[in-house]
Amino acid sequence: MTNDILTQLTQVLQTGDATAVSDLTKLAIDQSIGTKIILDDGLIAGMNIVGERFKKHEIFLPDLLFSAKAFYAGLEHLKPLLLKEKIASPGKVVIGTVQGDQHDIGKNLVGIMLEGAGFEVVDLGKDVSPEQFVDAAVETNADVIGMSALLTTTMPVMKKVIDLATERKIKDQFKYIVGGAPLSDKFAKEIGADAYCFDTVSAVECVKGFVKGK
Repeated sequence: MTNDILTQLTQVLQTGDATAVSDLTKLAIDQSIGTKIILDDGLIAGMNIVGERFKKHEIFLPDLLFSAKAFYAGLEHLKPLLLKEKIASPGKVVIGTVQGDQHDIGKNLVGIMLEGAGFEVVDLGKDVSPEQFVDAAVETNADVIGMSALLTTTMPVMKKVIDLATERKIKDQFKYIVGGAPLSDKFAKEIGADAYCFDTVSAVECVKGFVKGK
């Protein structure tokens, strides 16, 4: 029975049916299936498949967004239980689009996929200053700082974030990932970032690797 419900949950999440995901999540809770099991083997398992299919271009951005909406519909029922049971996420990530840049579609997608992988995401939005990135990472005890930029003129802000953390002697407390169309592996290495993530799936893979390696 447990496996049937979780299998159905994973399948309907892939179709982006938010109502069905909501109903099945409630049913799983009513059937006393463990909260973490519902999250890991139902919702997150479904989003992992969606992420892989998106990576292989088997589905496209609208499909991803529908699945994300369905994921959140199920997560709403689990959040109070996760807090009550004090079930910790595998890690915490502070993300934002750097100061001077108003583009946030890529950043938002990364946030969706990170949450879909079970991570706690602190989204600072767009036009985020170096001080905001570093302060938020310290205040929330984050594992990773994720920075996005679409304008070449705003790319230097990423280095300022890392330089500020270095000045405060806290650089090694965090891992740093960067992403955006004009960026590259070479640029990431030049500014001292730990990784350049070329898409949403690679960002999730990087964060998983960094957190697992801590």
